[in-house]
Amino acid sequence: MGRIGLAHYAMVAPVQVLLLAFIFVPSLYVAWLSLHQSSYGQIPTFVGLANYAAITADPVFWRAFWNTFLVVNLVVYGELVLGLGLAVLMNGPVPGKRLIIAILIAPYAITEVTTVVMWRYMLTPDVGMINYALESIGLGQITWWQSRFQALGVAAVLAIWQHLPFTFLILYASLMTVPNELREAARVDGATAWDEFRRILLPLVMPALLVALLFRYITAMRLFSEIWLLTGGGPARLTEVLAVYLYRQAFSYHDFGVASATGWMMLLLSLAIALPYLWHVYRQMFRHA
Repeated sequence: MGRIGLAHYAMVAPVQVLLLAFIFVPSLYVAWLSLHQSSYGQIPTFVGLANYAAITADPVFWRAFWNTFLVVNLVVYGELVLGLGLAVLMNGPVPGKRLIIAILIAPYAITEVTTVVMWRYMLTPDVGMINYALESIGLGQITWWQSRFQALGVAAVLAIWQHLPFTFLILYASLMTVPNELREAARVDGATAWDEFRRILLPLVMPALLVALLFRYITAMRLFSEIWLLTGGGPARLTEVLAVYLYRQAFSYHDFGVASATGWMMLLLSLAIALPYLWHVYRQMFRHA
């Protein structure tokens, strides 16, 4: 191994040490804890897969799982459709484009807690401006988070509003790399705007679309603030998602073993989503090696 090789390893070593210290080692500890019964002031007792069995036998867990499934898919595909549509629109000649893009990415500068508190106030009956506007046009006021699916829908809308800039920026940057010559040649050949999008823009932006899909699936799996600050998982735990279920097990019931097992099941679910894409990328990278 030459000096150049050692220099390369030395430059990436700090990052690897940080990953090892703050991700890999804590993950191993959580995996170990998931196999034990543990609480405050209690020595962990090995119970094997009992925590996983308790989770899978809990109907509240499965309701939280399906709530997560519903909200995550609403968030991810809602963001992809809106982000792609806005990216295509901003890629054309639009008056005031810089101002519009600044407005589109502004929500990403606001913390999740601030976002939820702000929207919760606007949606509150009697004092919220959204309910006031609905009442002024004769639609009446709505208590948005008393119904299970209404509350989950509001949480999905808040998550889309908060994280749409991420998806938009990835897709907009990808569209800007598409050569204008391809689009001009398609127009000369008589292609419509839909043909241009379907046959030129969409195939070229597909890698960025898959990256946005992967990242948003993994991050949306951790959805917590929107549900916790809107409903607290209520009424009667009907609106809990997996992150809220984990939080309750750890900090309300002090069952760290079950909470750790829930965390690992969330991790495995995220890996199941990511592995097909990572395998595809691996094959593309080493296809000609």
